[in-house]
Order: sequence, then structure tokens, then C-alpha cells
Amino acid sequence: MKIQASKIAALAAVYIAVPLLFGADNYVMSLIIASLVIGGIALSWALLGNLGGMVSFGHAAFFGVGAYTSAVLSMQYQVPVFIALVLGGVGAVVAALAMLPVLRLRGPYFALAILAYAHIFRILASEWTSVTGGSAGIANIPRLPVVFGVDFSGKTGNYLVILTIVLLFALAYALIRRSPHGLALRAMHDSDDATRVVGVNNTLLKGMMLMVSAFMCGVVGAFNAHYINFLEPDYAFSALWVTIPIVAAIFGGYRTITGPLIGAVVVYLVDQLIVKNILPSGHQMVLGVVLVAMIVASPDGLLALVRKLVRKKDAAT
Repeated sequence: MKIQASKIAALAAVYIAVPLLFGADNYVMSLIIASLVIGGIALSWALLGNLGGMVSFGHAAFFGVGAYTSAVLSMQYQVPVFIALVLGGVGAVVAALAMLPVLRLRGPYFALAILAYAHIFRILASEWTSVTGGSAGIANIPRLPVVFGVDFSGKTGNYLVILTIVLLFALAYALIRRSPHGLALRAMHDSDDATRVVGVNNTLLKGMMLMVSAFMCGVVGAFNAHYINFLEPDYAFSALWVTIPIVAAIFGGYRTITGPLIGAVVVYLVDQLIVKNILPSGHQMVLGVVLVAMIVASPDGLLALVRKLVRKKDAAT
């Protein structure tokens, strides 16, 4: 009962308190929205790494494909924006299907192969000018609409939408992890061969996790396209959509569900609001130092460190 009450209080805080406190400050709200975008990618990356056992350096492929799919469908085919967001995720799943042949690769070979796919999709976006606009990009992408009198195109509206998206994805992640498939996937971490012996199709399960992860990342990319109203290949497939989410996921604790989200919010907001003001030109270097310090102090991330400190405090009390 106490846990349920804390969850309700946390939801009330993020849905009500944040807009009330910061809704009038467009700069702070834009940073919070950006941190949630990074958190959504970090969550999808952590799901693939934690359940699928695969480290990806190519999630920018899913982010970019999802963004372009949603933008093109809403602009050229007048698909409603919220439906286009979901179809952006479907587009990312189609991109993931093209990556299935590399599932048999392991470790750094898989990571580099996925990275190569991200570069291939970036080149396709640059060359397919009739659809993507090429290097010139796509401007005036439709904003989020007004639904039942609620305007989602403003900062508060965008915040509520991306917050709902990442929380739904976190719920889906939790349900998958508790399912029999999630149990089999976690067993694979200990022994691939042992799970094959008992009849588990490892390749199929890993392919499913790749597609779920791609869908999540694609929807987040689609949201971001409608949020910033502009796309071009170097931005949509930027390496930043890989590096910062990975840092956030590891910092928060990528083996947990909320860790990547908390890590993204903490890392990005501290970087932009504090560190950037102190070191305008070298602020991202501090992220590297903080990440190394966190790995040394708590390899399982920020949440594990907080729990450890709380237990010590309780023991001392």
C-alpha cells in the first residue's frame, strides 16, 4: 500500500507539479522535454542490452527512420500526427527487419554492424531527395494537434505527450521482463547453449527484442520531429542519439527500468543548467568524468547507489 501511494505521488508530481512549476518557463520546459527524449532512447537501448543481451551503437538508425516516416506521412499523405507517431515506430521496426541477418553476430561485431546500418540509412535519407528533401531537409513539419480542446503543440502539451510515451514504454518493458519470454531472455545471459538445450529459440527472442527496442526509439524520434518541426539527415541520424542515451542509461542503471529515465533527466539537466554555465566549451567532458566516477563507485548505476546509501542509513538508525 505504501509503495502504491508513492507511485501515485510520483505520477502526480510529474504530470501536475512540473507543468505548474515550470510551465511558464519555455527554456526549462524545453530542456525537460529534451531530457525525456533522451530518456526514451536510453530506455529502448537498455531494453535491448538488458533483455536482448545486445549492445547497440546504431539506435540513431531507428530514431532517424521513425522521425522521417512520421514527418513524410503527416506532410505528404495527411496522416494525423498522433497516428503518424505510431507509424514512425512501425517504420523503425521495418528498418530493424533489415538488420535481422546480423543477430548471429556477438559483442563488438554486432555493435559495429548496427552502427554501419545507421550510416546506410543516413546516406539513403541524404540521397532520396524526392521523399526526404536530401541534405536540405524537411521544414514545417506539423506540430502536435489540438485534441478535445487541449492544445498539445505548446511546451506543456509536448511535455505531457513525451512523458506519457516514455512511461508507457517503461510499463511495456516491465511486463516483458516479468513474462516467460523475459525469463528466458535473462537466462540467456548466463548460458546461451543451456537455453537452446531446453528448446528456447534464442535468435527469435533476440529478434523480437530488437524490434520492440526499434519501435520505442522510432516513436521517440517521430515525436522529436514534430516537436522541433524540422529534419535533416545529419541531425536525424546523429551519433548524439547514441552516445548521450548510453551515458544516461549506464549512469542511472541500465539493468533497471526507471534507471535510464532518471539518468537521462539528471545527466542532461545538470549538464545544461549547471555544468554548461561553468564550462561553456568543455561541459560534455565533465559527463565523461562523472560517468567514470559512477562506474567506479556503483557499477549498477545511480539507483543502486541511492538504495545502498538508504540501507546504510536505515542500518545506522
